[in-house]
Amino acid sequence: MNQSDSLVIIPTYNEIENIEKMIRKVFSLEKAFHLLIIDDGSPDGTGAVVKRLIPEFEGRLFLEERAGKLGLGTAYIHGFNWALKRDYQYVFEMDCDFSHNPEDLLRLYSACSAGNADLSIGSRYINGVNVVNWPMKRVLMSYFASKYVRMITGIPVQDTTAGFKCYKRIVLETIELDKIRFMGYAFQIEMKFTAWKCGFSIKEVPIIFHDRTEGHSKMSGRIFREAVIGVIEMKMKSWFRRFPQIKS
Repeated sequence: MNQSDSLVIIPTYNEIENIEKMIRKVFSLEKAFHLLIIDDGSPDGTGAVVKRLIPEFEGRLFLEERAGKLGLGTAYIHGFNWALKRDYQYVFEMDCDFSHNPEDLLRLYSACSAGNADLSIGSRYINGVNVVNWPMKRVLMSYFASKYVRMITGIPVQDTTAGFKCYKRIVLETIELDKIRFMGYAFQIEMKFTAWKCGFSIKEVPIIFHDRTEGHSKMSGRIFREAVIGVIEMKMKSWFRRFPQIKS
């Protein structure tokens, strides 16, 4: 197997327009990453494309197939557990639609490997609002959702809903993954909040977020409403929960 200390996890559902281009782009980077695709039974053949490419990228490209849409959070939890059974020291979350620039993987990696971050976040809002091609309604919904989460939770993160992240292994080993409740996009909030409550250092790395140009968005108003309501419950439950702390 080609060795790497870093695994990029990409959940997919109907990403046939993007999947091969994304795989080739990640493997073209100057740092060697491994790539785990978690496909939820895409009827458009996304999984079949990955299977076709596995021999070309043997030992670097992996596929986990699940039956049906089981949710973003369950896909990442599945990927985290897969990574923890192996020797990866850095584990990434990234979308398949090129809204996250694969080149920024290198900057997120550096923030954790060369810097002092335990969790680095590709942040749309750390330096103003860096979003391209989103409708204004969606920009405002996302921006004020992040402000709302900060107000309720106190978490010192500008982009609380960001889904482009790098975790040091110790973060995923410490967080009690079986206690993560949210399985939709609020999962992103809960993971950051839990890492912070466990005492890990978080660094936001500024990125430019580009809306997808191919395929269809899975975002909806319902997803944001879930986050807005759920974050209150998450905060209240945290008052009665003992979070594991960093092992010295």
